Amino acid sequence: MIHDDQDDTIFRALSHRTRRQLLDALKAGPLTTGALCDQHPELDRCTVMQHLAVLTDANLVIIERRGRERWNYLNVIPIQQIHQRWIGAFAGYTADKLGHLEQSLAETGADAARQRIAEIIPG
Repeated sequence: MIHDDQDDTIFRALSHRTRRQLLDALKAGPLTTGALCDQHPELDRCTVMQHLAVLTDANLVIIERRGRERWNYLNVIPIQQIHQRWIGAFAGYTADKLGHLEQSLAETGADAARQRIAEIIPG
């Protein structure tokens, strides 16, 4: 249950385009909040701070205060955990099914492969 709550928080944080753009900016390295605001002139500072708060709550951004500056660091660990739990598991399943399909095509020909595709991907 705890993992589901954490996953929900991460997916919710990633669901907004601006937050994804902020994470993209942090891939190159840590940035101050002011620098992130400069990259989004269409948003006021308060809005950027609200987006950063959502990312921080999801543990996707780590904040370090240096004097009057706030430095924002990307934390990739939650994204890697999501990838391992969800994307990696489904990618393995899909690769397995495609491997069986390729083998079926090689063994029986195109007509049987079309039938096999219809079984795997209904509709």
